[in-house]
Amino acid sequence: MRILVSSCLLGEPVRYDGKSKPVSHQILQKWQSQDRIISFCPEVAGGLPIPRPAAEISHDGKVLTANSIDVTEAFDLGAQKALSLCLKNNVKFALLKEGSPSCGRNEIYDGSHQGNKISGMGLTAQLLEKNDIKVFSEFQIEVLALLINKRL
Repeated sequence: MRILVSSCLLGEPVRYDGKSKPVSHQILQKWQSQDRIISFCPEVAGGLPIPRPAAEISHDGKVLTANSIDVTEAFDLGAQKALSLCLKNNVKFALLKEGSPSCGRNEIYDGSHQGNKISGMGLTAQLLEKNDIKVFSEFQIEVLALLINKRL
């Protein structure tokens, strides 16, 4: 059983600031050793550069940088590529970076570019969930592992 994982969580410097947010967790290391992880960054796949301006989902659903540049198309393309990759590889679970306008599972920034978070999902997380791919954040690794173990 393969798992889609945000590349930044695996230590790849693909975030908007050119950095990563690596997660050191025994379960994640086990999945890596079993070759079960598919590393993916929807923002890079959507054509955005590294580094890039930070973006947030606005109240009208558009993804905008702090300078009001609309990058929704790139975020949508990345989400579509993530879904396509999951369907091609029969992926049923994804472990994505919380807070991201692409990958946020439980919360995202509110669109004001003031550092305020609200309940919500990023565009990739939304699309995967709509297509029956269960999305978890890096804070839910144990829950994901339990679910996967029940299915094996």
